[in-house]
Amino acid sequence: MNTLSRRSLLSGLLTLSVMAAPGAFALAQPHPLYGGNEGELMGRDPSLFPPPESPVDFPITAVDLDSIPEKYHRQIVGYEGFEEPGTLIVDPAQRFLYLILENGSALRYGVGVGRQGFAWSGEATIQMKRRWPRWIPPEEMTFRDAKAAAWSNGMPGGPENPLGARALYLFANGEDTLYRIHGTNEPNSIGKAMSSGCIRMLNEDVADLFERVPKGAKVIVLSAEI
Repeated sequence: MNTLSRRSLLSGLLTLSVMAAPGAFALAQPHPLYGGNEGELMGRDPSLFPPPESPVDFPITAVDLDSIPEKYHRQIVGYEGFEEPGTLIVDPAQRFLYLILENGSALRYGVGVGRQGFAWSGEATIQMKRRWPRWIPPEEMTFRDAKAAAWSNGMPGGPENPLGARALYLFANGEDTLYRIHGTNEPNSIGKAMSSGCIRMLNEDVADLFERVPKGAKVIVLSAEI
């Protein structure tokens, strides 16, 4: 059985602690995929925004796992550490997300990591959870991307939405970190570093995680270089 060791976890946490003082993880710059505070985006009319999540819970089509390396398949692994069951640990460098379970084990998911997934690290909690979340592209993206421009006032949640089937929103010290764990409509991005986004999971995996973790769950995001 593969194992998430205390040594590897402490290595990531040590890097995290050196990079910033306590409380330094609370705020982030406007996100190139998610933007800033949705209600404060310039040139937008919030009255035209779609609902925060789709009123329709679309069926999720499972992907062909043969197209994804086996190590990135959802699986139980060993865990040698002190975090409480229910804690999430995100390891961007290795493209893994762990949900700590009982009895020295963890549920490991493969993830894809966008550039912004490397830009923030620290401890947070899951403040919001959304099914088939909307996407409101940031203003600068609407200037250079025709697809984004077509959705300048927001793309409704659904199978074509880049945030996928579910999204978990991370907050620290009561502030939105702009860090997201979400699904994807590009399953071949799992295990890879991508140009945009944060932490993307297969839609069936993020839906599984969504049901397992409550709001308020602790999340540790390890530090990593691009």
